[in-house]
Amino acid sequence: MTGEEISGPPGPKLIRLIYFVGAGVICTAAINKWRDYEKKTIIQQQQQQAAETQKSSESVVVREALK
Repeated sequence: MTGEEISGPPGPKLIRLIYFVGAGVICTAAINKWRDYEKKTIIQQQQQQAAETQKSSESVVVREALK
């Protein structure tokens, strides 16, 4: 007993290639989804900051107009 596992013959090379390509496609799709999610999050944060900046600048203008 050498400690090696006994297994059957390896699968055909074409099937292994298809699995490998399929895994690559799935990983690429997941990475692209993650990038889209991150991009959307950054855009939303920028829009919120712009809205807050606009509100604060409007309140300053209103305060100056009231003086």
